[in-house]
Amino acid sequence: MSDIIKLTAAEIAAKIASGELTAVEVTEAHLARIEAVDEKVHAFLHVDREGALAQARAVDEKRERGEKLGPLAGVPLALKDIFTTEGIPTTVGSKILEGWIPPYDATVTKRLKAADVVILGKTNMDEFAMGSSTENSAYGPTGNPWDLTKIPGGSGGGSSAALAAFQAPLAIGTDTGGSIRQPASVTGTVGVKPTYGGVSRYGMVAFSSSLDQGGPCARTVLDAALLHEVIAGHDPMDSTSIDAPVPAVVEAARNGSVAGMRVGVVKQFRGEGYQAGVIQRFDESVELLKELGAEIVELDCPSFDLALSAYYLIAPSECSSNLARFDGLRYGLRTGDDGTHSAEEVTSLTREAGFGPEVKRRIMLGTYALSSGYYDAYYGSAQKVRTLITRDFEKAFEQVDVIVSPTTPTTAFAIGERADDPMAMYLADLCTIPTNLAGNAAMSLPCGLAPEDNLPVGLQIIAPAMKDDRLYKVGAAVEAAFVEKWGHPLIEEAPSL
Repeated sequence: MSDIIKLTAAEIAAKIASGELTAVEVTEAHLARIEAVDEKVHAFLHVDREGALAQARAVDEKRERGEKLGPLAGVPLALKDIFTTEGIPTTVGSKILEGWIPPYDATVTKRLKAADVVILGKTNMDEFAMGSSTENSAYGPTGNPWDLTKIPGGSGGGSSAALAAFQAPLAIGTDTGGSIRQPASVTGTVGVKPTYGGVSRYGMVAFSSSLDQGGPCARTVLDAALLHEVIAGHDPMDSTSIDAPVPAVVEAARNGSVAGMRVGVVKQFRGEGYQAGVIQRFDESVELLKELGAEIVELDCPSFDLALSAYYLIAPSECSSNLARFDGLRYGLRTGDDGTHSAEEVTSLTREAGFGPEVKRRIMLGTYALSSGYYDAYYGSAQKVRTLITRDFEKAFEQVDVIVSPTTPTTAFAIGERADDPMAMYLADLCTIPTNLAGNAAMSLPCGLAPEDNLPVGLQIIAPAMKDDRLYKVGAAVEAAFVEKWGHPLIEEAPSL
């Protein structure tokens, strides 16, 4: 089992296609790993053992019939519990949807099934994707496999923890302000936020519709590219879906190079609040890029200093609108429906019981920002800042091919450390938020361990919209150079497990 769970997704797919392994063997190995360690990690909210084994058997039957298998056929995957899955629960980490069984699959779910990817189950997350630590889940926090007393990032901490704990070789996350990249950074894994509109949002429970974006999570750049290619592409069911060919991400990942590329370093992405070890590893990564033949260009993007403030007006405003559908009348939790309360009272009681503190905080912030007399001062002003950030990116990409930065200012912090300080929690997304506001593509990949605490540090790569292939081209080159220079893969089995 230990040999199988340490394989990359690409290696697993090749062994299944050749008959060296069966999809059932691979699935059983990962299910056994989940059973052995998930009581400690708590990466999963629901494990679909029977469904996963049925999918695996179908892959083996295809191979036996001589049918051609796709590049990820039979590879297990952990799916963030924000995507609807027909027949198994989708809770979004909230009590308000506890026990809800969707009658349909999200487009991402459909594409995974069509590609014969084996869905092991649904992973833990901050409620409605609102958080940077997975502590806001109504079902309890997830631990970071590197140190179970630390957070695995958020909102997609369950997906990142499943990868780092070798419970799955692939995972799916969503990124509204950094919720794929920040968990990847603190768990030493790879996470990609595709260009906004590059992956369908149909069937993905909405938090902030102009910011939300699903994307691939993996332990290697190539694995992420293979998964990206499976889930991306135009979807007529999503009005924001881009009707254009998917960038050649797999080809880029197989031919990584930065020779002759101009790589930007933004001066706003360092300074007060950044951990010394994070800056040290980032500076080493920039030197590595130079050694690989890249030209480093210093950039000044002044509006990036305003990104956090703009985000925490835009995202709550959109969430206050999107979450209005959870009224206790149509689906999910219903409280107070005993014949003595009006419909309005049932809705109020349901929301009081079903929503957690962070969700309530953001709904109230957003409703206030959209209210009469405050709309222009708050939401309107934030949208103007968003335009300035987009223009700063446009000017930057006239000078460089990609931008690099630390993914997050610190390594994983202790569970509970920032629970009573929302502003400290929000600062975890300082480097990731500008990309969401502009709709660009970005990746986080491991760039070493911080010397202070021996915990992973992430390198963020940002590319222009619809240039997602640049992420993989640069990421693959950095990953290969890192492994060659330091002689070992970054992810090893965490001793606490």
